[in-house]
Amino acid sequence: MPERVFLVVAYDGAELLDIACVTSALDIANRIGADPPYRTVLATLGRRTVACDSGLRLESGAALERVNEPLDTVLVTGGLGHERAAANVHLVGHVRRLAPLARRVASVCTGSTVLAEAGLLTGRRATTHWLHAAALAERYQDVLVDAEPVWIRDGHVITSGGVTSALDLALALIEEDNGPAVARGVALGTVAYLQRPSGQAQISMFLARRGTDDFVVRRATDHIAGHLTDDLTGGALAHRFGVSERHLSRLFRTYVQLTPARYVRRARTEAAAHLLTATVLPLPAVARRCGFGSTESLRQGFLERFGVPPSTYRSQGSGTAAHGSGPVAR
Repeated sequence: MPERVFLVVAYDGAELLDIACVTSALDIANRIGADPPYRTVLATLGRRTVACDSGLRLESGAALERVNEPLDTVLVTGGLGHERAAANVHLVGHVRRLAPLARRVASVCTGSTVLAEAGLLTGRRATTHWLHAAALAERYQDVLVDAEPVWIRDGHVITSGGVTSALDLALALIEEDNGPAVARGVALGTVAYLQRPSGQAQISMFLARRGTDDFVVRRATDHIAGHLTDDLTGGALAHRFGVSERHLSRLFRTYVQLTPARYVRRARTEAAAHLLTATVLPLPAVARRCGFGSTESLRQGFLERFGVPPSTYRSQGSGTAAHGSGPVAR
């Protein structure tokens, strides 16, 4: 194979980052030894220039309707224009036509709407930007939408979450094609030395909005995030914030849909997940730093949260993990 043709399908209202994360990663891969190299083509209907969400305009490299060559990958970008794109029968029809010509089909962010409209996600598990997941699931009830993962592969179809998960997707595809050394080089070149495994949540529970103005819950969750090794039992937290344990449990169930104990276990597990992929600390040290009483407790937390033990989670994300115990880059 002289080259891997990577076709990026764009439209008015595309998100520039969705495109640039992928195309820049492929360009860096070419420079450090992708074999065969990637040939990236931006395709639009009529080879028209498209206006991105940001107002910048991108010149097309090919008319979508004239593409007939065998392809390695067809990738549909996301963006605020995804609904209009999915309503365009010509664009959707050509995506459907090109899918059998490609080894794999992918989408970034809300580009999954176009794939769903083309029937390419029917019966498949898929993800999208977490803000749009409910709408996708309601509109396409034959698609198994999972809002949490950074990216999901179901057969030859890969969907990814919001915006910067495009880089995680690109790194995963580059590693699949060229091995971990090239993927690691691309990650270092983009100063993104943590490649999130596919099962990691799009939004950290430490950053996600909880949609609450409840003072006790805000203070408690802030305290948990900064004191993972403290006594975080329901009784200790209730005493610290001046409420009964029963009332604290009721507040957590109302505002975060978890009991205090499950919230603490999930917070500790997520912190451990970052340490496992960003450092080479041994499992006992990771467990201690994150407040787990033992490596077995750590293991149970990972099985509950990610469905795999911590050692497997580390190996899945080790292709571009940092070597050392420094902070995570993003």
